[in-house]
Amino acid sequence: MLQGTQEGLLRLLAWIGLAGTSHGQPAWPWPLRLSGENLPIDLGQARRLALGLGFLVTAGVAIVLACVWRRPRRYLLATVPLLLIVAPWPAAQVVLVPAYPTSFHRSPTGFSASSIALGQALYAHHCAGCHGDDGRGQTPIAASLSVWPPDLAGPLLWRRADGDLLWHVRHGMKDRQGTMTMPAFSPLRDEDGWALIDFMKAQGAGQSLRARGVWIRPIGLPNAEVHCEGREPRALSSWRGQRIRIVAASMGGAPVTEDPRMTTVLLRPGHDDTGRQQAECVIESRDAWKAFALIAGTDQLAGTQLLADRDGWLRALGAPGSGGWSEDDLLCRSDTAAAASSTPPADGLGALVVRMDAEPVRFLKGGFVH
Repeated sequence: MLQGTQEGLLRLLAWIGLAGTSHGQPAWPWPLRLSGENLPIDLGQARRLALGLGFLVTAGVAIVLACVWRRPRRYLLATVPLLLIVAPWPAAQVVLVPAYPTSFHRSPTGFSASSIALGQALYAHHCAGCHGDDGRGQTPIAASLSVWPPDLAGPLLWRRADGDLLWHVRHGMKDRQGTMTMPAFSPLRDEDGWALIDFMKAQGAGQSLRARGVWIRPIGLPNAEVHCEGREPRALSSWRGQRIRIVAASMGGAPVTEDPRMTTVLLRPGHDDTGRQQAECVIESRDAWKAFALIAGTDQLAGTQLLADRDGWLRALGAPGSGGWSEDDLLCRSDTAAAASSTPPADGLGALVVRMDAEPVRFLKGGFVH
């Protein structure tokens, strides 16, 4: 709600010409914004904000009534400052956080395999020296810095809005004394900055899977071009609203069978192999292969299967050679408890489908509900 209100205000300011532009999108004009990411963590402060807003609405009603009723006008107006004084406002540092002109920016291309591949190349050239190949920042250069680089597989990356990350990539970071702790990469194009962010998301998901065996934070299905027999190519994202099964091709594998509960897409790495696996719908892209390998946290993707829910979140992973699906393969779990079914599914894949549908992802990143 907070983020949506602020986005609406920004669009209004841009429409009437009171907001400039930054990196091709309307720029947030103030150094602070209301926090949508801190309040879900500190529920006490969230309650105080709700009560404070209630007092504020009551004060507004009192002003309106004072304009309508003359006799009690003085009493009504006298309650306004009293309500504002006694309102249980939350701590300012919880509600107000630093903002940047790009804080409410969104990637114009979305999360895609080609963007992840571009970001991987840029990261290796510009970022790996300090942040390390795995993003954890355990490098000799990092050890020599005054401030240790953040762990890009940790929660910090996931809590910040993508627009804030773009600003830091393009303009660098400073400590409280104003000393530069990360250089600005201003020569990069905006699409390069978004590509770096996409790569860091994919890499962080894979690192989480390697370290803990689950995707701690939800990761989206990377977009790619799909070719289906007898039809025009279409984007993978165009199946939003349907469940998706991605099958990474293996040498000599049997033709991929369809399942009426989901759309099945075969992923091939893009090179021409004899006797290669076949399916009705295919992604043939080295970039997509690399992107899914990053997210799956493996160098041996062949034979892996991944399931995405109707909202485009990757939820389950089946390892190569596994005998079948089970609920243990659900690697992105919601906090919502699934309702018990009176007629349990007959197979493991059916049980996963029921869990995915019953436990939708509600992911808060930088205050934005995804």
